[in-house]
Amino acid sequence: MSHHAGALLGQDDPAPFEVLNENGKGHSLFVCDHASRAIPKSLGTLGLPEEERKRHIGWDIGARKVTEILVERFDCPAVLGGYSRLVIDCNRQLWDPTGMPEIADQTVVPGNKNVSPSEHMKRIREIFLPYHWAIEEQIATFHAHKIAPALIAIHSFTPVMGSTGEQRPWDVGLLYNQDDRAARIAIDLFEGMGFTVGDNQPYSGKQLNATMDRHAEANGIPYLTIELRQDLVSRKSHQAVWADRIAQVAQQVQAALSATPET
Repeated sequence: MSHHAGALLGQDDPAPFEVLNENGKGHSLFVCDHASRAIPKSLGTLGLPEEERKRHIGWDIGARKVTEILVERFDCPAVLGGYSRLVIDCNRQLWDPTGMPEIADQTVVPGNKNVSPSEHMKRIREIFLPYHWAIEEQIATFHAHKIAPALIAIHSFTPVMGSTGEQRPWDVGLLYNQDDRAARIAIDLFEGMGFTVGDNQPYSGKQLNATMDRHAEANGIPYLTIELRQDLVSRKSHQAVWADRIAQVAQQVQAALSATPET
């Protein structure tokens, strides 16, 4: 079957993930599922003009930069997704239909229409799985050094929900599914700083938490999934300010968690 033969990624394409500061001394791992808006050359532009690919449907605006600053502040490693969430969304369960969206925030994605199962598998095999294995490898390295890590995922969200026009008033949101240990502490801390904080907003981590469900919840690892409102982190100066706030909160969360014995 010839169509299996062609690989999705070519030699000129970026890697499916990037690891920053692999030998960092800090005890957290940062992950940024939607750090990149790259599309494999073999998929062209997925049929979308540049201005659509630059929008939030293609990646989390500002999230990569905030993660890079945090990596430096904490001297921690980070795993960044190498491809646009339009190619395959690494923060979804494997066969979730929104993981390879035919329509993203009212924009039709021609390159995702009628994708065959074998083409879908290529995206899973060449992008999705290597990204998640990279996260697993970083966690395994912590465990090999007898370190119990914390995971911190950085995302951004649009100030207005496209399809409904609904305003999203939160400055920052904390998402969680079953394990809300770290989120509870962080929500209080951000509120204490005077921010409007989304408690499982603008999305509920009970629905959208795939990366953390897989790597944190399944392994009993405490985590923060931080959603930043895009307009607050689209500029460089603001990215640094938010990275500082997150660093402050994350340090206090870690101190609080290590002070409470495991139940």
